[in-house]
Amino acid sequence: MNELDTEQRILIAMRHTLAAIIKDVTPPPGMRHPLSATTIEDVRQCLALIAAREKALADRQGRGGERPYYTDQPQNATVVPIDGIKTRKE
Repeated sequence: MNELDTEQRILIAMRHTLAAIIKDVTPPPGMRHPLSATTIEDVRQCLALIAAREKALADRQGRGGERPYYTDQPQNATVVPIDGIKTRKE
């Protein structure tokens, strides 16, 4: 992977900071949330904008399509062992 440019590092830092704030202010179940509905929606919009810009930068660099996956999830690629391949003698 190419070294991240300044814009990418800023986006990552902003996403991590917003996620930490969300985690810190999320109340236990049954308690009232300290943020207003408008503020919650604004945070969602910020995260969506960050994600869209990160995707645009990744696509521009040819890194698009990177997604996490579960280890038991079927993959598109098939691994073929090369141990059984023999060379032909001519």
